[in-house]
Amino acid sequence: MRVVLDTNVLVAALRSRTGASFRLLERVGRGNFETMISTPLILEYEDVLSRLDQPIESKLIAPVLDYLCLVGTVQEIHYLWRPFLRDPKDDHVLELAFNSRANIVTFNERDFRNVPELGIEVWSPRTLLEKIGEL
Repeated sequence: MRVVLDTNVLVAALRSRTGASFRLLERVGRGNFETMISTPLILEYEDVLSRLDQPIESKLIAPVLDYLCLVGTVQEIHYLWRPFLRDPKDDHVLELAFNSRANIVTFNERDFRNVPELGIEVWSPRTLLEKIGEL
């Protein structure tokens, strides 16, 4: 099972150790699912995490991103679907999911409501945990 973690999932995981996002982040790289990454996604993770209103400790950001780069599967993007989504800033997440035949894990399922027509499912972190038998 391949997934693309939307940035909001990573933000939630690093802000709280009690939620589904943190539990999901703990399972990245353990074989339950394959985490797909791309250069634009890693750059977005870094940008968003470093400029939050309630910043995450900077000493946590680099090791988490390094780990995601180590265990994630890099996917080159060959097709651009822009603009396709309501928020054009999410189009690169869709492109990564489409090119890697992955599903999207996000808290903003509404922002991706028209992607099932492309064969992509959109799940919350909790839904993915249920699918891998962790809840």
